[in-house]
Parts: sequence; C-alpha cells; structure tokens
Amino acid sequence: MTGVLVAGIITDLSDWLEDISGEWWFLLVILAIAFFDSVIPIVPSETTVIIGGVAAGLGNQNLLLVIAAGAVGAFLGDNTAYLIGRKMSATIERWAARKPKRVARLAWADTQIRLRGGLLLITARFIPGGRSVLTISSGITRQPHPWFAAWVGVAAVIWATYAALLGYVGGKAFEDDHTKAFLLAFAAAFTLTVTIEVVRHLRGKRASKREAEAAGALLER
Repeated sequence: MTGVLVAGIITDLSDWLEDISGEWWFLLVILAIAFFDSVIPIVPSETTVIIGGVAAGLGNQNLLLVIAAGAVGAFLGDNTAYLIGRKMSATIERWAARKPKRVARLAWADTQIRLRGGLLLITARFIPGGRSVLTISSGITRQPHPWFAAWVGVAAVIWATYAALLGYVGGKAFEDDHTKAFLLAFAAAFTLTVTIEVVRHLRGKRASKREAEAAGALLER
C-alpha cells in the first residue's frame, strides 16, 4: 500500500514537472532537486534533468543551461553531503570505537575510497542513494576536500550531460516513459562500474605479476 502511494506521488510530481518544463525558472527547479537529491535521496533528480532535456529538444529550454543547472545542483549537493559527513566524523569514530568490528569497517571504507574513490564517485553519481552514501562516507573518513571536490565536479558534469542528452535525443519516448529513461541510466551506470572494476582487477593482476617477477629476479642473483 505504501509503495503504491509513493509511486503515485512520484508520478504526480513527474507530471507537474512536465507541465512547468517550458518555464524559464524550471532551470532553478532542476538545480534545487539535483541539490536536495544528493543530500536526501527521495526523488531521483535524473527524472528532472531528463525532462529538461526533452524540453530542450522541443525548443522550450536551452540544452547547455539544463546541463549546467543539473551539474551545479549536483556539485553543491555532493559537497554539502561531504560536509555533513565531516561534521559527523568525530561522533561516528567514538561510536565505532566501542566495537572492533566497527573500527575495522570504518578503516575498510577509508581504504576503499582512497584506492578507488575517484572512479567510485563518478559511477555512484548515477545510482540514487548510492551517491549520498559515498559522499557522506568521504566526509566521515576525512578524504581531502580539494580531491573530493574535483572528482564530484567531473562526476556532476558527466551525469548532467548524460541525463540531459538522454531526454534531448530520446524526446517523446522518454517524455511518456520516465521509468524507461531511469532504467537506461541505471544500466549505463552498472555497465560502467563493472567495466572499471574489470580493468582495475586486470591491472592489479599485472602489477602483482610484475612484482613477483622482480622478486624472483632478485632471488636469482
């Protein structure tokens, strides 16, 4: 029952967004929803940017401004989520210190973000909810803010460009079926993530092989 209610609310919101998509201030709506979706993932901001792209395809919006609005909103939202995590870091560290498992999990998260954080921030931007978890975790683990801001800046531009072009090129097909557009965006993010992980794994194996060969050569001397 709750799921049906939520679906109905999202559908009504999408219909309202379509109705106002030709207004100049719709760009501010895109920016605001992209911002809040980064902090509180309730309504996927992809839908709004896609609708903006559709409007641009119909001549009712400027495509570059739609991309800019989505990217700026996402960038500001991601940085806000980071700062929230940074503010919470001392409290969470005290909470984690009560149990060794919690400390280990926090250390694992820190290591993963340091090793793969940049690419993870790009792929997570395409996953509603996932991006908030990663951006807040980056703050909690105190990742360098300039490094974080640079990567989420790249991620925001790629994400907004992709979503806007999806609506711009897809036109009527995505205007009438937001679920199809969202699933396509999610599939693209999943494919990108898998590809990156496969490449990273292969590079790791090659590096380990080179290290093993170098160690063997030293032993033979």
